[in-house]
Amino acid sequence: MTSRLVALCFDANEPLRLARFWADALRWEIDDETHDEISLVPTDDTRFRILFLPVPEKKVGQNRIHLDLTSTSIDDQKETVARLIEMGARHIDIGQSPDEPHVVLADPEGNEFCIIEPDNNFLAGCGRLGSITCDGTREVGYFWSAALAWPLVWDQDEETAIRAPDGAGPFITWGGPPILPKLAKNRLHLDIAPLDRGDQRAEVDRLVSLGATRIDIGPGDVSRFVMADPDENEFCVLMPR
Repeated sequence: MTSRLVALCFDANEPLRLARFWADALRWEIDDETHDEISLVPTDDTRFRILFLPVPEKKVGQNRIHLDLTSTSIDDQKETVARLIEMGARHIDIGQSPDEPHVVLADPEGNEFCIIEPDNNFLAGCGRLGSITCDGTREVGYFWSAALAWPLVWDQDEETAIRAPDGAGPFITWGGPPILPKLAKNRLHLDIAPLDRGDQRAEVDRLVSLGATRIDIGPGDVSRFVMADPDENEFCVLMPR
């Protein structure tokens, strides 16, 4: 048994505003808009959605997960940065050196992300969304490789990366130690689900055997199990779909 990646989820104080920002940043489209969530659908070969979920809590500390966006030229990188600042982004300092070729920004709710330089060989061949970039250990990279059945495409110097077996969509990467302290629930998390006709509870048990833990969040949506990976990052296991 295995799971597929269904969605990358953002906690948002203003979901519609944040969805419009990221639709522009990624050149994706807004699809579903309900009281509970707003969905972006990809316009490239990415096979999962991005969901924006309303929460009252404000962001605390630096996120453990951020997005790396690709650029096609220096002009494209500069124009993208200028456009997103007009949309509500801002430059931030997370310790990068002045000569770094990528640009670090924060979205309107403070979520960090990077606009990567055009000659980045690792992300060559990716769409606008190059990587879901995570602060995490090599072991958690192994966990997610097994959870999604995505092969390891990088495993050096305690850094790991996985990608869908057919090479479509973005990488998911983990940068190794040191790992940011976990100050609160992550603002970004993954939703996964067993493949068609799979067994949700059996998949939860499999993920526990791989090193995940169940999280008790009290009464809630019985269609999903809330779990944490070996680095204590939350994710949800949905019903097969």
